[in-house]
Amino acid sequence: MKTIMKILRTGICVTLIAQLAGCGTILYPERRGQRAGRIDVGVAVLDGIGLLLFIIPGVIAFAVDFSNGTIYLPGGARGSLGRNDITVATFDPKHSTAATIEEIIRKETGHSIKLNQANMKISRLESLEDMKKRFTEVVPREKNIRVAFNTK
Repeated sequence: MKTIMKILRTGICVTLIAQLAGCGTILYPERRGQRAGRIDVGVAVLDGIGLLLFIIPGVIAFAVDFSNGTIYLPGGARGSLGRNDITVATFDPKHSTAATIEEIIRKETGHSIKLNQANMKISRLESLEDMKKRFTEVVPREKNIRVAFNTK
Protein backbone atom coordinates (compact mmCIF):
# COMPACT_ATOMS: atom_id res chain seq x y z
CA MET A 1 0.00 0.00 0.00
CA LYS A 2 2.89 2.39 0.80
CA THR A 3 4.48 1.67 -2.58
CA ILE A 4 1.24 2.46 -4.41
CA MET A 5 0.84 5.75 -2.52
CA LYS A 6 4.45 6.68 -3.29
CA ILE A 7 3.94 5.95 -7.00
CA LEU A 8 0.67 7.92 -6.97
CA ARG A 9 2.31 10.93 -5.30
CA THR A 10 5.20 10.83 -7.75
CA GLY A 11 2.77 10.66 -10.68
CA ILE A 12 0.78 13.63 -9.42
CA CYS A 13 3.97 15.65 -8.87
CA VAL A 14 5.21 14.89 -12.39
CA THR A 15 1.80 15.84 -13.83
CA LEU A 16 1.72 19.13 -11.96
CA ILE A 17 5.27 20.01 -12.96
CA ALA A 18 4.44 19.26 -16.60
CA GLN A 19 1.37 21.49 -16.37
CA LEU A 20 3.40 24.30 -14.84
CA ALA A 21 5.76 24.25 -17.80
CA GLY A 22 2.94 24.42 -20.36
CA CYS A 23 2.11 21.68 -22.82
CA GLY A 24 3.21 23.61 -25.92
CA THR A 25 6.51 24.53 -24.33
CA ILE A 26 7.25 20.86 -23.63
CA LEU A 27 5.93 19.44 -26.91
CA TYR A 28 7.11 22.16 -29.31
CA PRO A 29 10.13 24.05 -27.92
CA GLU A 30 11.08 25.11 -31.48
CA ARG A 31 7.97 27.32 -31.60
CA ARG A 32 9.25 29.64 -28.87
CA GLY A 33 9.23 33.29 -29.80
CA GLN A 34 6.18 33.32 -32.06
CA ARG A 35 3.99 36.31 -31.30
CA ALA A 36 0.84 35.55 -33.27
CA GLY A 37 -0.81 33.07 -35.57
CA ARG A 38 -3.44 30.37 -35.53
CA ILE A 39 -3.81 28.59 -32.19
CA ASP A 40 -2.82 24.91 -32.14
CA VAL A 41 -5.98 23.10 -31.03
CA GLY A 42 -4.02 20.16 -29.62
CA VAL A 43 -1.96 22.35 -27.28
CA ALA A 44 -5.06 24.34 -26.28
CA VAL A 45 -6.96 21.14 -25.45
CA LEU A 46 -4.07 19.78 -23.38
CA ASP A 47 -3.83 23.08 -21.51
CA GLY A 48 -7.63 23.00 -21.10
CA ILE A 49 -7.49 19.50 -19.60
CA GLY A 50 -4.95 20.83 -17.14
CA LEU A 51 -7.36 23.67 -16.41
CA LEU A 52 -10.22 21.24 -15.74
CA LEU A 53 -8.19 18.91 -13.53
CA PHE A 54 -6.02 21.42 -11.71
CA ILE A 55 -7.18 25.04 -12.02
CA ILE A 56 -4.01 26.88 -11.01
CA PRO A 57 -1.55 24.74 -13.05
CA GLY A 58 -3.93 24.91 -16.03
CA VAL A 59 -4.03 28.70 -15.92
CA ILE A 60 -0.25 28.76 -15.59
CA ALA A 61 0.09 26.35 -18.56
CA PHE A 62 -2.01 28.68 -20.74
CA ALA A 63 -0.04 31.72 -19.56
CA VAL A 64 3.31 30.03 -20.24
CA ASP A 65 2.25 28.81 -23.70
CA PHE A 66 0.89 32.22 -24.72
CA SER A 67 3.89 34.11 -23.36
CA ASN A 68 6.36 31.73 -25.08
CA GLY A 69 4.31 31.63 -28.30
CA THR A 70 4.28 27.84 -28.29
CA ILE A 71 0.48 27.67 -28.46
CA TYR A 72 0.55 29.06 -32.02
CA LEU A 73 0.90 26.89 -35.12
CA PRO A 74 4.10 27.46 -37.09
CA GLY A 75 4.09 29.36 -40.35
CA GLY A 76 2.49 32.58 -39.20
CA ALA A 77 5.60 34.78 -39.38
CA ARG A 78 5.93 37.20 -42.27
CA GLY A 79 8.78 39.45 -43.22
CA SER A 80 9.35 42.15 -45.76
CA LEU A 81 12.61 43.15 -47.37
CA GLY A 82 12.67 46.14 -49.72
CA ARG A 83 15.42 48.05 -51.48
CA ASN A 84 15.64 50.52 -48.61
CA ASP A 85 16.27 47.63 -46.19
CA ILE A 86 19.31 46.36 -48.11
CA THR A 87 22.81 47.67 -47.48
CA VAL A 88 25.14 47.15 -50.42
CA ALA A 89 28.81 46.75 -49.62
CA THR A 90 31.16 46.42 -52.58
CA PHE A 91 34.71 45.14 -52.41
CA ASP A 92 37.28 43.40 -54.58
CA PRO A 93 36.88 39.67 -53.85
CA LYS A 94 40.25 38.87 -55.43
CA HIS A 95 42.13 41.03 -52.94
CA SER A 96 39.97 40.48 -49.84
CA THR A 97 40.25 38.03 -47.01
CA ALA A 98 37.51 36.83 -44.68
CA ALA A 99 38.78 39.25 -42.04
CA THR A 100 38.59 42.26 -44.38
CA ILE A 101 35.08 41.29 -45.50
CA GLU A 102 33.99 40.92 -41.86
CA GLU A 103 35.36 44.41 -41.18
CA ILE A 104 33.57 45.90 -44.20
CA ILE A 105 30.28 44.35 -43.08
CA ARG A 106 30.79 45.63 -39.54
CA LYS A 107 31.47 49.17 -40.80
CA GLU A 108 28.55 49.19 -43.26
CA THR A 109 25.90 47.55 -41.09
CA GLY A 110 27.09 47.87 -37.51
CA HIS A 111 26.82 44.09 -37.03
CA SER A 112 29.81 41.90 -36.26
CA ILE A 113 29.84 38.52 -37.99
CA LYS A 114 32.21 35.60 -38.44
CA LEU A 115 32.31 34.12 -41.94
CA ASN A 116 33.75 30.81 -40.75
CA GLN A 117 30.57 29.65 -38.96
CA ALA A 118 29.38 26.15 -39.81
CA ASN A 119 25.83 27.33 -40.57
CA MET A 120 26.91 30.07 -42.96
CA LYS A 121 27.12 29.77 -46.73
CA ILE A 122 28.70 32.50 -48.82
CA SER A 123 27.42 33.15 -52.34
CA ARG A 124 28.54 35.61 -54.98
CA LEU A 125 25.60 37.72 -56.18
CA GLU A 126 25.76 40.00 -59.21
CA SER A 127 22.40 41.77 -58.80
CA LEU A 128 19.24 42.16 -56.73
CA GLU A 129 17.63 39.54 -58.96
CA ASP A 130 20.38 37.07 -57.99
CA MET A 131 19.67 37.82 -54.32
CA LYS A 132 15.91 37.26 -54.76
CA LYS A 133 16.59 33.96 -56.53
CA ARG A 134 18.98 32.85 -53.76
CA PHE A 135 16.45 33.74 -51.03
CA THR A 136 13.71 31.75 -52.78
CA GLU A 137 16.03 28.73 -52.83
CA VAL A 138 17.05 28.98 -49.17
CA VAL A 139 14.03 30.37 -47.31
CA PRO A 140 11.53 27.52 -47.98
CA ARG A 141 13.85 25.11 -46.14
CA GLU A 142 13.72 27.24 -42.99
CA LYS A 143 10.76 27.07 -40.62
CA ASN A 144 8.57 30.10 -39.91
CA ILE A 145 10.32 32.40 -42.41
CA ARG A 146 8.79 34.17 -45.38
CA VAL A 147 10.45 36.98 -47.26
CA ALA A 148 8.68 39.44 -49.57
CA PHE A 149 10.65 41.74 -51.89
CA ASN A 150 9.54 45.20 -52.89
CA THR A 151 11.83 46.32 -55.70
CA LYS A 152 9.94 49.43 -56.80
